[in-house]
Amino acid sequence: MTKIGYARVSTIDQDFEIQQQRLKAEGCAIVRAEKVSGASRDGRTELATIIDFLREGDELVVTRLDRLGRDTRDVLNIVHECELRGAFVTILDPHVSTRGEMGHLILTVLGMVAQMERRFIKERQREGIEKAKASGVYKGGKARLEHARIMRLHGEGLGASAIAKALNCSRMQVYRILERSA
Repeated sequence: MTKIGYARVSTIDQDFEIQQQRLKAEGCAIVRAEKVSGASRDGRTELATIIDFLREGDELVVTRLDRLGRDTRDVLNIVHECELRGAFVTILDPHVSTRGEMGHLILTVLGMVAQMERRFIKERQREGIEKAKASGVYKGGKARLEHARIMRLHGEGLGASAIAKALNCSRMQVYRILERSA
């Protein structure tokens, strides 16, 4: 039986060092980590790798349930996939394991709480943005691409694919900017 730890933070400027140390202290032989949102499973390659690697009797360990996911369905699907491989899932804080039926019930409830918490966060963020807009403080997020440069390159006859390649972005981003400027 191998204990495999999974650490996750949502943004590039966050650090998962504390999670990794805690997982190692719990006896995890392997600890994988990634910086990606827990809102969905999209882009969570380290988690997918762990699930693919799990064998009969192994244990996936995370420090908190929200590190596994913030959507109840995703959390339950992850637990189900682990169980199909004969593995268990353990949450350290609060300590819950799928080794017993009560653990499944508690994980379901905690998954619902994590999902609700995410909705509350988004609601507070939306309220804050609306308040800032009303007071004239909020001007929107920072532009990640130089719109003028995209327009100039387009004016020079470059297509969306060539512009995207030159600016290291997606074609869809280029199309959106060109569409807004039309």
